[in-house]
Amino acid sequence: MYIRCPDALLFLVMKNLPRIVAETFFLALLACLSPNSIGTARAQAPVPDSPAIEAQAHAMVAKLTLEQKIELIGGVDSMYTHAIPAIGLPRFKMSDASVGVRTWGPTTAYAGGVALAATWDRDFARTLGASLGKDARARSVNFLLGPGVNIARSPIAGRNFEYLSEDPYLNSTIVVPYIEGLQSQGVIATVKHYALNDQEFDRHNASSDIDERTMREIYLPAFEAAVVKGHVDSVMDSYNLVNGVHATQNEFLNLKLLKGEWDFKGVLMSDWDATYDGVAAANNGLDLEMPSPKFMNAKNLLPAVKDGTVKESIIDDKVLRLIRTELRYGFTTRPQFDPADSTYSVAGRAVALKGALESITLLKNEGHLLPLDPAKIKTIAIIGPDAWPAVSGGGGSSEATPFESVSTLTGIANLLGPDVRVLYSRGLPDIMDVFRETKWEGDVKAEAFPSPDFTGTPETTMLHSIAAWKAGHRDPAAPAPTSFRYTAAYKASQSGKYLVIASAGREDAFKVNVDGAQVLNQVHAEGVIPQYKAIDLNAGQTVNIAIDYQPHGAEARLGLGIVYQPDLVSADARKFASLADVVVVAAGFDGVTEGEGHDRTFTLPWGQDALIDAIAAANPHTIVTLTGGGGMETQPWLDKVPALLLTWYPGQEGGTAVAEVIFGKHNPEGKLPVSFDRDWESNPSQPYYYGAPGADTTLHTIGEDGKPLDYTVPHIKYSDGLMVGYRYWTTTGKHPLFPFGFGLSYTTFSFANLHAPASGASGSTVSVSFDVTNTGKVAGAEVGQLYVSDPSAKAIRPERELKGFEKVRLAPGETKHVTLDLDSRAFSYWDEAAHKWTIDPGKFVILVGDSSENTPLHADVTLK
Repeated sequence: MYIRCPDALLFLVMKNLPRIVAETFFLALLACLSPNSIGTARAQAPVPDSPAIEAQAHAMVAKLTLEQKIELIGGVDSMYTHAIPAIGLPRFKMSDASVGVRTWGPTTAYAGGVALAATWDRDFARTLGASLGKDARARSVNFLLGPGVNIARSPIAGRNFEYLSEDPYLNSTIVVPYIEGLQSQGVIATVKHYALNDQEFDRHNASSDIDERTMREIYLPAFEAAVVKGHVDSVMDSYNLVNGVHATQNEFLNLKLLKGEWDFKGVLMSDWDATYDGVAAANNGLDLEMPSPKFMNAKNLLPAVKDGTVKESIIDDKVLRLIRTELRYGFTTRPQFDPADSTYSVAGRAVALKGALESITLLKNEGHLLPLDPAKIKTIAIIGPDAWPAVSGGGGSSEATPFESVSTLTGIANLLGPDVRVLYSRGLPDIMDVFRETKWEGDVKAEAFPSPDFTGTPETTMLHSIAAWKAGHRDPAAPAPTSFRYTAAYKASQSGKYLVIASAGREDAFKVNVDGAQVLNQVHAEGVIPQYKAIDLNAGQTVNIAIDYQPHGAEARLGLGIVYQPDLVSADARKFASLADVVVVAAGFDGVTEGEGHDRTFTLPWGQDALIDAIAAANPHTIVTLTGGGGMETQPWLDKVPALLLTWYPGQEGGTAVAEVIFGKHNPEGKLPVSFDRDWESNPSQPYYYGAPGADTTLHTIGEDGKPLDYTVPHIKYSDGLMVGYRYWTTTGKHPLFPFGFGLSYTTFSFANLHAPASGASGSTVSVSFDVTNTGKVAGAEVGQLYVSDPSAKAIRPERELKGFEKVRLAPGETKHVTLDLDSRAFSYWDEAAHKWTIDPGKFVILVGDSSENTPLHADVTLK
């Protein structure tokens, strides 16, 4: 109950009231008079637009000069909007987001993004959004820069972990309650990255080239749902180009769709430094350039308004959108900080744990090894680079820093208690140790050239190692050579496989040759990760190594080493594995190897395959947990381990969740929101992921300094079309390693009694129902998944598409009846010729089951 102070005062002066009631209101009065509450109002959910808000917004804009209006449409101090005190407009605060309120210090780190999608839980999405909103309010944040809803087209895309899934319906269904939960707390959600930001490689320059049907059916529905159903109040344009035009100045995306067809009334902002032309962005829908007005500024827009290139009414509309949105949230009349919220949230920790528990996905459980019985475990070994410290999230602008986080090691140790011996080893060396300890035949010759292309007279230095990856070996302020060449010889001590491992600084380029053959190649790109290649050498064989290295900046940051693969795995890891009753190997990616600004590998980071193989050989009771934003290669060792868990990025409570799942305190319930491929080459996007040779174009524009600027645009052809993820697998009849929607449990379920109408009118709602029964001996959760097939369509369509799902929790022997309503879009495709959503009359097939490939229930529905 919330009581206004005047109400309490009035109550207390009334006579003849019951004592208990008077005491209640006296306590309320004390609360009203406390220093923390005087002059504050609680944060509020947005109110609908109204004539009063519209009039106030117009009145505020009328008081502004053109210069002030232009100032308002550019950010300031990296994470704020501009203030105009003369009209009572303070500045408003933003924060990076998705898995936590990142920008303003330590916070709760949740299992968000792809982990959220793996829960298949609408209710939890709302709970997570609300918890993030409370965290944001406690830090006075007005705009939270999330959620991300881009499609996981490829498993190597660097920010898949921030996004949700490969399926537009799943994304749409999860994002709406997330937004509603967040905005209910008086914090603006910002859905991103609009649109087709489906890779990180060369993201500022690459163009996603795609037909309209594929765009509307696969890549845009989650954005549409966020706007039309979730009523999101902010959208963020992406870095990339779409069909040759940057998103921030793309008329089709911003004006025709977002502000036209979808009737978006909120604020369209740029991603940070994603604006490339001030006039084009202004005329094509961008409302707010972040983090500062490098292009949409007075220098560029004042003359454009004066000569009519940009109408002042266009500037007015941008300012009105910003002010109108802020008025709807009450930002101008109250502080955003709410005294009811905690900066350190115990309630938030519970939400973080729930998300981790619901998302962990059991992919293999041979011989029912899991769950483990703690009473039978005397010694457990926990090994691997992701075992400790905790890996709560991927890298980049979403990477929240938790106050505290629970690693797999500490989570398991905490659950087992003091009577179980816990052995820990990282199992692999640090990469800098590999670089420093490589034994070259003689010294390394390092030549520093005064040119970017290895011309001119170099300065030569002799080195003992190539180990400058984490710290440059020259003064960055000194005159900078712009290319380096390293040459060395390496002699194999034993016959077998050797790993050549290299890493360089952000945006640096290098090529590594072994005896004249190129084995590694890194081009100039925004972000990079360590690369490796296995080569076969004979004992005593000497090979010549040559590295051409081109740093992007003044500092040289290159490391290269060669190591005999069997020597990678530490002796203590092998020993601990042989001594233990059971081993948990925590492997996968982390914030360095998967994150914003670079794509990741499909193969596991260097050395991890060898580690898992060695540990499995030492102990047959080996459980592997994998951290990452999607599928990764498991073929080298999967048949050697009995159990595999995919933990995604589980947030700060991940270690506790892993322990509770492994030891049966929680029955795993995660379901794959992406198809898990056998290898990168079999993914349907692989042939088209990078720009086609010869397809690059040159874009002519004006740089930030006002001078002409040309740059190369690689064109990424979305020639896989509609065949993304499970749509490809089910249409072709081929099979991934694990299908979309798959996830094992410690119990079993059955589906029965599918009911659907035999016929109906085209465009009408079709109600479908079925039963789900827990046929096992423990309680568990199952996701009933409904797919629609259109075998009589005139257009080519995927064999099946997800159009409904429901998560149910069932006690042993319990049955629940599920009803799902399918609207017209469940049966429609985008007809490019007619330019509309179309249903071809005829037979549709309803398929129900627990994954895209296991749908035991079928029913035909004829739409007329």
